[in-house]
Amino acid sequence: MGRRMQRGDAAGEKNMTRRTVLTTTAAVAATAAAVPSSRIRAAEERGCLIGPPPHPKGPLVFMDYDQIELDAAYDQSAYAPLGYQITERRASNSAETRRRLGPPRRESYGPSEIEKLDIFTTKAPNAPIFIFVHGGAWLSGEASGYHFAAENYINAGAHYVALDFIAVEPAGGHIGKMAEQVRRGIAWVYKNARSFGGGPNRIYLSGQSSGAHLAGVALVTEWTRDFGVPMDIIKGAVLLSGMYEMKPVRLSRRSAYVKFTDAMEDAMSTQRHLARIRMPVTLIYGTNETPEFQRQSRDFAAALRAAGKPVELIVAPNHNHYELQETLGNPYGWAGRAALAMMGLKPA
Repeated sequence: MGRRMQRGDAAGEKNMTRRTVLTTTAAVAATAAAVPSSRIRAAEERGCLIGPPPHPKGPLVFMDYDQIELDAAYDQSAYAPLGYQITERRASNSAETRRRLGPPRRESYGPSEIEKLDIFTTKAPNAPIFIFVHGGAWLSGEASGYHFAAENYINAGAHYVALDFIAVEPAGGHIGKMAEQVRRGIAWVYKNARSFGGGPNRIYLSGQSSGAHLAGVALVTEWTRDFGVPMDIIKGAVLLSGMYEMKPVRLSRRSAYVKFTDAMEDAMSTQRHLARIRMPVTLIYGTNETPEFQRQSRDFAAALRAAGKPVELIVAPNHNHYELQETLGNPYGWAGRAALAMMGLKPA
């Protein structure tokens, strides 16, 4: 059942100049304008209710979940009702990163307009390349919203590449089309790595949420057959809060916009294709995430371990789904530290 969190009022007030007040007011107004009003209204109506809404227990749909509970377990707003605020902070932090570093190099990796990627380069020659696949429930998100993490990697001596790719609705409900574009972007990076000082044999992959799902699918790709690149193109992966088995997802409300078939369910379930995993994998989740996003990472880690694959499972205490992704930009954060360690790099 859901529970509510109390919000305390701050004690005392800061002395602010007129300029500070005006600047702060303008910034708040700009941020509020950037947040879709429907999301703000939904969060306000919901308040800080955590978990599924109170309801009579219905018939079981998956494990011990009824339909309402399973839907909530695949809905981040049910467990992180203020997630939209963190999303806006991530966007403003990305804008600040671009102000400090300058705009990234933007390249096309495929024929459609959306098939582009952003490259932040480091000064080290033949440097490792950290490719990031964004989340957004397969519905939304863009590379520019994850530029905030770039500084951590380029300062440590790695290139940072963020992919853009089609969303599920313009893809006709087919997440396989999204996965195919992600694969094409990774292959482009391998073939063009030397053009920006990268080591083609030093490519590492990361993703968060639905992006971790798509990155996971990329790990089990037949790279030589499908793209003419080495099978071991990806040297390691750091996946945050992902989904690796599609059966429960298909049973959830997400099936309203993902047009699952049996073939899609199988092909998009990385956990069913463990024999193709050829690289070390680090999985991370937070203890304040939805129960299914926690279980998916635990079960995938256990399956990899049972198959004799190199895997590390990191549990970040007191982090929700959105807070965890912010740690990618911190060399001492849960994800940032793990990513640098995977590449054999130290914090700048």
